[in-house]
Formats: sequence, C-alpha cells, structure tokens
Amino acid sequence: MTENPRDTLQELTFYEAVGGEDTFRRLVHRFYQGVAGDPLLRPMYPEEDLGPAEERFTLFLMQYWGGPRTYSEERGHPRLRMRHVPFRVDRAAHDAWLSHMRVALDELGLSPEHERQLWDYLTYAAASMVNTEG
Repeated sequence: MTENPRDTLQELTFYEAVGGEDTFRRLVHRFYQGVAGDPLLRPMYPEEDLGPAEERFTLFLMQYWGGPRTYSEERGHPRLRMRHVPFRVDRAAHDAWLSHMRVALDELGLSPEHERQLWDYLTYAAASMVNTEG
C-alpha cells in the first residue's frame, strides 16, 4: 500500500504561513506605536503603560489565526464586544483604529492574499466594536 502524499502534508495555519509569533508581535507593536500618540484612541487605554494591552491583543490575534491558545488560557473567552462596552467606540474611533492598523499591516510585507485576508478580518472586527453613533 502506498502512502498518500496528502496524508503526510499538514495544512499550514494562517498563523504559521505568515511567520508566526514574530509577525503578530510586529503588527501589534507598530499598531500601538500609532495608538500611543492618538488623542482619540489613547484615552481608551486606561493603563499608563500600553504594554499589557499590546500583549493581550497580540495573544488574541495569534490564537485567532491558529497559534497558541495562550489568550484563552490566561483570560478565558475573548468576549470582544463585552470587553469594549465601557469605551465609546464611534465611527471616528473606528476610522482611527483602522488607520493605525493599516500602517502596521502595510509594514509587514505579507503576500497579497494573506494581507487581504487579515485586512478583511480587521475591518470586520473594527466595525463590530462600534457601539455609539456619531
């Protein structure tokens, strides 16, 4: 009996295909560099140091895209909308968030397919966080 080559090849997760932890850490770090100086977004992060928020977001994205499950092990279910309820997220905040994320994503130099896939998710996620008109 011959072995089917498809049985020996594992499908790469998106996380693995784009470079794993390093890629997600670079994305989120660059994003938070933009947030740090943004007068609209910075107040949404009550911690003096953005490091803990950066780490949480990195772990979330890594897990979402097929990496380690550290986020859920440490924090439980993501409950993204619930975690963002205390903050006024309007269209302006949505646009600012995506603006910083666009810069960060562009700097990664992903393949067009991976870039599009990640951007589609990020635009969906940003829209789902809007909780206030205006």
